[in-house]
Amino acid sequence: MLLDRDIIAAQATAPGEGGIAIVRLSGEGCEGALLRVFRPSAGRPLVNRRLTFGHLLDGDTVIDEAMAVMMRAPHSYTREDVAEIHCHGSQALVSRVLALLLREGVRMARPGEFTCRAFLNGRIDLTQAEAVMRMIRAGSDRALRSAVRQLEGGVSAFVREARAEITAMLAALCAAVDFPDEVDEQETAEDVRARCLSLAARLRDACDPRAGRMEDEGLRVVLCGRPNAGKSSLLNALLGGERAIVTDIPGTTRDTLSESLQIDGLRVVLTDTAGLRETGDAVERIGVARAQKAIAEADVRVLVVDASVPLCEEEDVMPDGFAPELIVLNKSDLPAQVGEGELAARYPGAAQTTVCCVTGEGLDRLRAQLVSFAPAEDGESSALTQARHAQAALRACKSLDDADAALADGMPLDVAAVDLSAALDALGEITGETLREDVLDEIFSRFCVGK
Repeated sequence: MLLDRDIIAAQATAPGEGGIAIVRLSGEGCEGALLRVFRPSAGRPLVNRRLTFGHLLDGDTVIDEAMAVMMRAPHSYTREDVAEIHCHGSQALVSRVLALLLREGVRMARPGEFTCRAFLNGRIDLTQAEAVMRMIRAGSDRALRSAVRQLEGGVSAFVREARAEITAMLAALCAAVDFPDEVDEQETAEDVRARCLSLAARLRDACDPRAGRMEDEGLRVVLCGRPNAGKSSLLNALLGGERAIVTDIPGTTRDTLSESLQIDGLRVVLTDTAGLRETGDAVERIGVARAQKAIAEADVRVLVVDASVPLCEEEDVMPDGFAPELIVLNKSDLPAQVGEGELAARYPGAAQTTVCCVTGEGLDRLRAQLVSFAPAEDGESSALTQARHAQAALRACKSLDDADAALADGMPLDVAAVDLSAALDALGEITGETLREDVLDEIFSRFCVGK
């Protein structure tokens, strides 16, 4: 998505009815386009960065009372002239305003084009552009905090420091090649090797894409077990509402059912599953197959056991290699027929807890245990939690390892310099300093149109 000089426009607020809708324009000349559809009250001029009351016009026909604001370059979101129209939140009205602007030569913005212009005009780097969309889509407090740290430039600063270190290593190699009488080649090689290994270790330590996925998508928790163990009751109890159907009839749940909630700021996606057992019912078999698929894809597998009845063979109808991270002994208000030692023998290493869905006993403890399975929140803004960032950083690590190996094998310093340049380019992809149009198109295509 290369920068052009068109004036672009789009609805910046979510589609649908609301008190206010905002239509945003960006590009040189957008003030003129705005004034052809908006007339300030009493002929007042538009003051930079100040809302002005007026009327939206279709020719001489007033179509709405509205407010408008100009944010002149370079002090705007895109570093271009930006205008906004704040009108009443009717979707029909917004469509009409956009049609009027298109008639004036403005074109509709592509997804993410405002933020892309901010990036291409140097206001933000690529990691900060991605953070904008992460903030918009944040489904939990933890995801929002992570997006804010990224938007504030912590990732960018970490990457810039790493690139500066690689640049210094390249300079040292060049000096040894260009001035062999003044710079000792062997000492330089040993110094660069140590710095390569140190930087690669720091980059690897910073990479945690699993944490990023959990921040953005949530911790995937699957409740599994035999029929009537109380999985659906547990789901309802954790959600605080009647979401899943609960009966005494075995096999009531025939499909997977997912709902999300926040626990200590972390989004947790709970999935209730069909009871695992051998069955001749065709529909129930499909439910069991879907349950097994959900178990395979989960971050945390919670085995729900009815502690009021003895264990039976159905408890073993699990996918091959099934190993729950947590065992919940349900129905703790009834006399226990299952001991923790018995379950520990079957599933060594699994944590255990007891709950009662009827009284709520043990639910707070269970919530705390679920959160403990997620990576600890990293207050350091340098953590590379986004998959794209981690992949680029790991490519840089591979190039640093190659540079170290080349120097260890006594290869010419120029060979190591090629590897260091590759590491520099890989890190540059994170912030956008190494520009690839296909990467830009892929990133900004995920944005909403008005951002």
